Amino acid sequence: MKKILFAAVMCTLLFACNNEEAKQAKIEADNVKFYENVWDVAINQGRVNILDTAYTEDVILHTVPETKGKAASKAYYENYVTGFTDREFIVKEIFAKGDKVVKNWQFKGTHTGNFFGIPATGKKVDVIGCTIAKVVNGKITEEEDFFDNLEFLKQLGLIPR
Repeated sequence: MKKILFAAVMCTLLFACNNEEAKQAKIEADNVKFYENVWDVAINQGRVNILDTAYTEDVILHTVPETKGKAASKAYYENYVTGFTDREFIVKEIFAKGDKVVKNWQFKGTHTGNFFGIPATGKKVDVIGCTIAKVVNGKITEEEDFFDNLEFLKQLGLIPR
């Protein structure tokens, strides 16, 4: 009887662990799908209003300077939409672990409008980068982008090559 009880307890524990792992894998897959869609809509389609529902009120963008809050963060990305035509934001690779989503991306476009106060240069840009984001309960709470700002400024013609 003890062996049967032990086996039953072990099976219950194994199924509970597998169920929890499956639940976590689904959350991670949902976060990837959500996050990839947000940036396709915001940048490629130019509809940054998606950030009104994608961001939490107190979202933080670890940029220079650090950007806090939904409105300021949305305004930050509006610069990319108003500053560049023929924008192409390509997610080269994306994955999630826990509440973190990491994407390797490429941004292409032509600088034809005001971009963070920089008047249009007419130059084409093609930069690659990586973003680490935190997604909690289907909302982006935090983001940190990494890319070669020096190369970006050179491509804009603002710094000599």
